[in-house]
Amino acid sequence: MRIPPIQEVIHWLEVGQGARVLRNLVGLLFLLSLTFWYDFYQFRNFSAPEAMEAAQLARNLARGEGFTTQVVRPLAIQLVEDTGGVDARLAKRPPPDLFNPPAYPLLLAGWMKLMPFDYEIGDRFWQYQPELLIAVLNQLLFFFTAWLMYRLAKRLISGEMGVLLAGLLLTSELLWRFSTSGLSTMLLLAIVAGLLWVLVLLEEAARTDTRGRGWFLRWGALAGLLLGLAGLTRYATLVLIVPLTLFYALFLGRRATVVLAMTGLTCAVVITPWLVRNYQVSGTLFGIPGDTVYENTLRFPGNRLERSAKPDLTVVQNLDFIRKAGEGLRLVASDDLLRLGGSWVGAFCLVGLVGQYRNPALNRLRVFLLLCLVTLGVTQSLARTHLSTDSPHLNTENLLILLTPGVFLVGVTFYSWLLGRLELPFHEFRHVVSTVVAVGAAAPLLTGFLPPQTVPIVYPPYYPPHIQEASQFLKPGELLMTDMPWATAWYGDRRSVWIPLDYGKSFFAINDYQQAVSALLLSPLSTDAEFCRQILQSRDYEWSRLAVEVLVRNNVPTGFPLTKAWKRGGPDYLFLCDRERWNEPPADGNGSSGPPADE
Repeated sequence: MRIPPIQEVIHWLEVGQGARVLRNLVGLLFLLSLTFWYDFYQFRNFSAPEAMEAAQLARNLARGEGFTTQVVRPLAIQLVEDTGGVDARLAKRPPPDLFNPPAYPLLLAGWMKLMPFDYEIGDRFWQYQPELLIAVLNQLLFFFTAWLMYRLAKRLISGEMGVLLAGLLLTSELLWRFSTSGLSTMLLLAIVAGLLWVLVLLEEAARTDTRGRGWFLRWGALAGLLLGLAGLTRYATLVLIVPLTLFYALFLGRRATVVLAMTGLTCAVVITPWLVRNYQVSGTLFGIPGDTVYENTLRFPGNRLERSAKPDLTVVQNLDFIRKAGEGLRLVASDDLLRLGGSWVGAFCLVGLVGQYRNPALNRLRVFLLLCLVTLGVTQSLARTHLSTDSPHLNTENLLILLTPGVFLVGVTFYSWLLGRLELPFHEFRHVVSTVVAVGAAAPLLTGFLPPQTVPIVYPPYYPPHIQEASQFLKPGELLMTDMPWATAWYGDRRSVWIPLDYGKSFFAINDYQQAVSALLLSPLSTDAEFCRQILQSRDYEWSRLAVEVLVRNNVPTGFPLTKAWKRGGPDYLFLCDRERWNEPPADGNGSSGPPADE
């Protein structure tokens, strides 16, 4: 007798493919709802300088201007000048970018060509639309990472634990904040997840000896490609070659040498063209990031190095590096390690790294993650700069966050081991326990549902309407000097040079020999400095002293060429111009940096 259609539908929904389709549909709706809620209630505009700088570089790429930047550092000016060759003055050529690796800006540039970006800020400002669109791209990368880790956990543990792992990742409040920060972290998380997949497959093939030499060469090349892409996204991740080498040597047996050679060769092929470009432009392989080890030492505290035209790096002694590494490692051990994943689950997952499991692939992946924790911890300590202070936790110098997917994988494995040893009333009760664990881990994110709604404006110091209005008093190609060039370049779309160490000799070295400075914008980064300890005493706060002189005493230093003050900026902004530009017709706002104004 033929089964009625309604019973076929019920059977399809309960035990057939329909159950899987229905689960996937419910999961997709939940994810879309969570994304909509977070972007509507918890989104904040960019606060990390690196995010604004990468975004303005991507906009230049999308406009066909190449890897040229509107963020100019005095140190970068000197590096370009020292290479000789063509006339590299700002007045003659757009400055090449020496700060950002190319992969993430290229991805953003493609997204900008695809989506309807609107860079103009209206009268009623709340969320900056281009930053919201960039957040959407990063959230897509976030979801892709969670899917990769779900598949990996399903392969190594079980489908149930794969769902739990994906849920822990997708409810991590810290990862959601990174997804809206504008940083390259989400791209790197996807790359690291892909690298974990490659290592698992290589280890299984070497252990079972079921693959030939060509197969190992192909997957070794893929590992090198992923490592190269990680290096072109964030230079510091190239140190992962160290744990990769040790992993190969420990677990790939006779295949280790061949796979390592192919990985290293492929990585070199990927990154060498960009390193050659850097060397031709600046005489360095990594540009400004190559000198980060000197930053935050006693000789170059804060951002002093990047604002120096001719720094003498020989004054930094070995003891300075040791001191910086020690201070950084203390911060890593006491803070960053405990913040893996953004909740108490991070600490729980760290316990899983010292466990032993039945699956040898998990045991060996655990060794790789331990090696990565040590390598990235030391690298993060030595590479720490003022960026970690300007935007704590949400910055490109947070390298340990990149291991979150792998650490969660091992942690979920440890949880699965514990769950199997609990005496539960019945087998299905394990789902209740897992749900409680997932909800507890999601507590920091779920509390965001509570009022009040997050204010997206990151003020102080960034108020985009004022920054854009002040910047666009200048014409494209004119030079603005400021203490936040990343913000004026991104919101104002104007060439912006970072204030040098003083408004005397260093200022005129740029104004007279590079390009005339048309305006000066000082933000709360300078005007909110501590009066006694910083403004009166510190050698790094000469511009704050100038702001006090102008704002309090209406006194512009003798000989300083910018004498006209704009009064609408508010008491914590100082905007000085060479003339009263606000009384002139609006500058050309076509969105292009254009040729230098004095050509």
